[in-house]
Amino acid sequence: MDDLRDKYLTAIANAGDEAALENLRVQAVGKKGEISLKMRELGKMTPEERQVMGPKLNALKDEINSALSAKKQGLGDAALDERLRGEWLDVTLPGRSRRNGTIHPVSQVSEEVTAIFADMGFAVAEGPQVESDWHNFDALNIPGHHPARAEMDTFYMHRDADDTRPPHVLRTHTSPVQIRSMELQGAPLRVICPGRVYRADYDQTHTPMFHQVEGLAVDKDISMANLKWVLEEFVKAYFEVDGVDLRFRASHFPFTEPSAEVDIRCSWEGGTLKVGEGDDWLEILGSGMVHPKVLMAGNIDPAAWQGFAFGMGIDRIAMLKYGIPDLRAFFDSDLRWLRHYGFSALDVPTVRGGLSR
Repeated sequence: MDDLRDKYLTAIANAGDEAALENLRVQAVGKKGEISLKMRELGKMTPEERQVMGPKLNALKDEINSALSAKKQGLGDAALDERLRGEWLDVTLPGRSRRNGTIHPVSQVSEEVTAIFADMGFAVAEGPQVESDWHNFDALNIPGHHPARAEMDTFYMHRDADDTRPPHVLRTHTSPVQIRSMELQGAPLRVICPGRVYRADYDQTHTPMFHQVEGLAVDKDISMANLKWVLEEFVKAYFEVDGVDLRFRASHFPFTEPSAEVDIRCSWEGGTLKVGEGDDWLEILGSGMVHPKVLMAGNIDPAAWQGFAFGMGIDRIAMLKYGIPDLRAFFDSDLRWLRHYGFSALDVPTVRGGLSR
C-alpha cells in the first residue's frame, strides 16, 4: 500500500490537465482501479486480517480522493487565472460617449417651458389622462353637438351596452386639468398644465398621441393686456430672441370669450425659421379670456374673478425651435434620431443659464 500511495500521489501531483487527472482517478479508485481491486480482496482474508487491512485501505482511498479533489481545484484555479490574464480589462476606463443616453426633445422642451413659466410665477398642475366626459367637455362649455365630441375625433373608453354611467375618454387636451385646479385651489390661481393628450388623427403634423401645455391665470384684475405680456415674454425666452412681434387674430373657442389665435413674426430664409424678423407670420397657439361658464364649473364666481388661458402643442414648438421636419419621428424610437436631436442629461434648462445649450 505504501507503493500504491507513493505511485498515485506522485502521478496526481504531476498531472498537467483535468483529462490526465480523470485517467488517474479511474486507475486508482474506479470500479476496476487498483485500490478498488484491493478492497475486493478483503473478503478472502481472515477476520483478523480484515481488521488490520480494512482501515488502511479506506484511509488510502480517502487520501487519494482528497489528493484528486485538491489537484482538480488547483487546475481549475490555474485555468481561471490564465483566462483572466488573457481577458483583462480596466473597468475604470471612461465609457464610450456614443453610448450615453440623451434627453428626448419633448422632455427637454417641457422642461424649458416649465422653467420659463416658473420664472413668471406659474406652478405646474397635473391630472389624469383618462378623463370623465364632464371634465373634458361639459365643464369647458363644449356643447353636445360639437365635432370634437364625435367618435371619429375622440377616443372613448369601452362601455357595456347597458352601462348608464357617464362615459370616459382619453383626454383631448389638458384643459380638464384647469377645471380640476380651480376645483382644488380656488382663486387666485396661476398654473400651467403640461401632459399627453389624444386625438384620432395621424399625418406628418398630427399623431394620435401628442403633448400640450396650457396655462391659466385667475385673479380680480386680469385682462387681455396681461395675457399679451405673458405670451410675449414666453416667446422671447423660448426662442431666445430679444424682441418679438405677436399678432392676435379673433377666433372662437368654447372655453374662452373673447378668443384669439396668436401668430409670431418670422422669416423662412434658407428654410430656417427666424423669429422676430421678416414679413411672414406663423400661428403658434390659441388663447383668450376664460368663459364665465368655465369659471362656474370650477366653483369660481365669475362676478368677482376673471382670468386668461392659453394652450400650445409641445411637439409643435419643439419642431419649430429645433428644425425637426416630421412629427411622427418623435415616437419612432429611432436611436439615430434620438442621438441627433437629443440633449445631454446635464443640460438642465434655466432662464438665466440658458435653455438650449
